[in-house]
Order: sequence, then C-alpha cells, then structure tokens
Amino acid sequence: MIKSRAAVAFAPNKPLEIVEVDVAPPQKGEVLVRIVATGVCHTDAYTLSGQDSEGVFPCILGHEGGGIVEAVGEGVTSLQVGDHVIPLYTAECGKCKFCLSGKTNLCQAVRATQGKGLMPDGTSRFSYKGEPVFHYMGCSTFSEYTVLPEISLAKIPKDAPLEKVCLLGCGVTTGIGAVLNTAKVEAVSYTHL
Repeated sequence: MIKSRAAVAFAPNKPLEIVEVDVAPPQKGEVLVRIVATGVCHTDAYTLSGQDSEGVFPCILGHEGGGIVEAVGEGVTSLQVGDHVIPLYTAECGKCKFCLSGKTNLCQAVRATQGKGLMPDGTSRFSYKGEPVFHYMGCSTFSEYTVLPEISLAKIPKDAPLEKVCLLGCGVTTGIGAVLNTAKVEAVSYTHL
C-alpha cells in the first residue's frame, strides 16, 4: 500500500478535495503508474455535475494523463518499470470481437466493471480512511498514483513530453474520431477553385 495525493470527488456538485488516499499494489494484469501530467476534460465536469448515469461517488476523476510505470502486477508483459505511458479510457485487449473488427476501439474486455468505477476483478485499488474510493473511466488521473489494467495503457517514447501527450488519451483522439468517422472528412484538392 502506498499513499497518494488525489483530487477526490466525494459527492456530485461539490468541489474536489485534495486528500491523501491509499493505493493498493497492482494485481495480476495491472500496472501502477505515477501520473506526471493530466488534462481536464468536459466529461470530468459532466460526471461531477451528477448528470452522468455512470457517475459513482466518491471517485477520483481524470482520464487524460501521461505517466511513468512504477510497478507491474503478475503476468504483465507489454510494460516494465520506467516505461512512459498514456492511460486509455477505452481498453485495447486485441482479442474481443470489437478489437478484432478493425473498425472500432470499443473494446469490451473491461467495460462491465469500468462503468461501475471498479477494476476488472470488481474491486477498487483506492481507499480513503478505510473506505473504497471508485476509479473513473478506468484511469483516475487526478491522483499522483493510479492502477490500471495493462490493456488500458499505451506505451509511448520516453522523450515524448508528458505534459503535451497527456491530451492524446481523450481530447485529441475524440477530435480525430469526430473528423474522420462522424464528419467523414477526406483530403481534398482545392486547385479547381
């Protein structure tokens, strides 16, 4: 068990409180990450407002981040201590029908528990004063330390500036997805104008 400062949402429509939480070590298939930089997304504010049907409290918000692997649980093979990573609120197991389709990244491997603020084994790695604190979107980047499933992390080059690439986990990818998949924008030549 380690201590971590975290911005905890104890209840909807209440200010976040900076407190020291306990973080349990990573279990099988999980990774402990020290968050170096985090973004703030409108989705965090939406959940805090109490309007999010999957919002559970108390929780540690934040799903855009950049960090460094501090420890790995049993069976983790794609990451090691010291690797730089971006948390992914949508996992990539590479095995489910969605990952194998080549059309979407709506992986279902952790979806059932993630929407309830829990790790894949149905528990939380966070606690405050002996009581569980829920995870958020599988990431909880508003904490100095967080635990994620291995499949919810993307390894990045160590020279990538974490304070900039932290936005890749949501803001940039959501924007690119909207442009390419929803608006279906294509490259165009304007020489005919």
